[in-house]
Amino acid sequence: MNLRLSVSLLTLWLGASLAHAGSYRYFRIGQPNNLETRPVAGTAMMGGGSDLDEAFRWLCQKGTGGDFLILRASGGDDYNSYINGLCRLNSVATLIVPDRQAAQDPAVAEIIRRAEVVFISGGDQANYIRGWKATPVQDAINANLAAGKPIGGTSAGLAVLGEFVYGALGDAPDGKDLASADVLPNPYIGRVTLVRGFLTIPHLENLLTDSHFAERDRMGRSLGFLARVMQDGWSRSPREVAIDEKSAVLVESDGTGAVVGSGMGAYFLRPMLAPDACKIGQPLTFRKISVYKVPTGGRFDLVSWTGVGGTNYSLSVEKGRIESTQANHALY
Repeated sequence: MNLRLSVSLLTLWLGASLAHAGSYRYFRIGQPNNLETRPVAGTAMMGGGSDLDEAFRWLCQKGTGGDFLILRASGGDDYNSYINGLCRLNSVATLIVPDRQAAQDPAVAEIIRRAEVVFISGGDQANYIRGWKATPVQDAINANLAAGKPIGGTSAGLAVLGEFVYGALGDAPDGKDLASADVLPNPYIGRVTLVRGFLTIPHLENLLTDSHFAERDRMGRSLGFLARVMQDGWSRSPREVAIDEKSAVLVESDGTGAVVGSGMGAYFLRPMLAPDACKIGQPLTFRKISVYKVPTGGRFDLVSWTGVGGTNYSLSVEKGRIESTQANHALY
């Protein structure tokens, strides 16, 4: 046994670990050896902002007392103590995979495959797409999903859960977030970088996911993304689940979801017609997008695309301006 491995095992036995191999970092608390349990499939989609105890407890229950893994591209291990304080688990660990070099390390994929629950934290989804797509990290997460293991994500971690992803690859020089006002006048602005085929999550096929939705006024940019997906021939009828801060949608294995949290809830978008005008350098015209807004306590079925306890309305975009059928023309 080499010295580095000996030191790592000793640290694990003390109840926490920090291991280095290449450029990844691994922090673990709890038992040093993994406990193989029988997890239950499900997806916890969290909109960002304050973390939701209820959503994390739900994920822990899906993991049936096994090993909970937080995936990050940057940051530290602050989730470890938080989740460990909420749940009875064999271990809680954070794996920081900052780049493609780290993502190619066989040890990284093995750590992911042995976890019962994987949770992708917030940050910058461009790091996940640049660093993890088409690597063993992507393969390991998808292998877990195929095996029926649960997954969760918040903020940037939510943004990469759907089949279609806003990759945030065209960073602005000033570092500002891509806004609705950037996309509606020109849905082909260079910063609209859409990718697909990162994760394969049951019931999130043919779907966009977005976070911080009402708080950061992202309706317009989401409509631009949906129009682009259709115009570029990726899907004739894409859908979107957009979740506000302090809210989450907890999706069971049959596709039924419950909305929890103290935020404004979740929005389920479905275009009914192809965009009328979605071209380079031209304002978007895109009519009849069905929206179903679900507050806390409501439910939505991703299979039948129907909800209970929410509000149904329609949006249209006319030459870059959004119109709503809601009272006072409200978008949210």
